[in-house]
Order: sequence, then C-alpha cells, then structure tokens
Amino acid sequence: MKHFLNIVNDKDEIIGEEVREIIHANGLLHREVHVYFITPNKEIIFQHRAKDKDMFPDLLDATVGGHVEIGLSYEETAIKETREETGVIIYDSNLIFINKIKKSFKDETTGKINSVFNSRYLFIYRGDVNNLKIEAGKALGFEVWPIDKLLNISDSDRKRFIPYILEFVATELIESIKNLKL
Repeated sequence: MKHFLNIVNDKDEIIGEEVREIIHANGLLHREVHVYFITPNKEIIFQHRAKDKDMFPDLLDATVGGHVEIGLSYEETAIKETREETGVIIYDSNLIFINKIKKSFKDETTGKINSVFNSRYLFIYRGDVNNLKIEAGKALGFEVWPIDKLLNISDSDRKRFIPYILEFVATELIESIKNLKL
C-alpha cells in the first residue's frame, strides 16, 4: 500500500498529495513532528533508528518522529506517533511546544532529501527508559544522554547522531530544557 502525505507550500498550506517515496526523492515540502522525551534529571532520550531505514539509518534521532498524515494536525500526529514508537499514551496537555521550523537537508548515505515543516515538542518522561516499547522494524532501542555529555560530545559520539538533530539539541533544545521547572 502506498503511503500518501500532504505537500505544502512555503506558508505551510496544503497544496497537494504525493507518495512518501516521491516526496523524499524530489525533496517536496511536507510536514513532520519530533517529540523529545526529557527525564526529571534533565536528560534527553534518543531513539536509535533501525539499520534499514530509508533515511539516516542506524543513527540517533528524536525520541519520537513522524510524518503528519493526511487529515491530522501536528499535535494529533505527535500523540499518535508517541504511542506507536514508545507505547506511552500522552495528551495535548502533556506536550510542551518548542517551535516549528522549515528545514531542508539531504541524507548523504541514501541521497534522499527531507524538506519539511517540523513541529518540535518536549515531553517530560517520568518512567524508566527500559519500559519504552521499541517499534518493531523502525528502531533498535533508546539511549539516555545527560546534557553535559551532549555539550562536550566526542567526535566519535557525534557521528552516531543525525547531524541536524545534534545541532538542534546543542542549541534550542538544551535552552528549552534549562527553563523547565521539573
């Protein structure tokens, strides 16, 4: 079955639909979400992507990420994807909005282009990382990283992350976490 997504313009207005494979092959602008789980100790939980993913395989990513499906809002997608990718049930009121950005980047390994409006959220996760459900075929597991380690990351650890994720984490995400009252 083909997976269709909305195509949007520079104002994030829906202008059409296309299959996911063509969207990434041609760099068509579409919508996605990221949810970053933060522990009460202000650590960040990252998802380790499966080795056979079509973009950024075997790298660390946001705790939860997904395309906004046709007919869903950014928030509805964040809630749905969180349940699918971690087994955790959340509600709108649990999401802390960080920002929405427009970004385009190429995966040098696969040659695919991701041009997106990405809505990014924080979620305070008070459970044990070992209780997170790993979505079969999509991820290898989860890793908890203290902020100090991320701010002083080694070159070898840096290569384990999707580059734009690490850039966001080192700037806007850590700033957002510092302002949280846990």
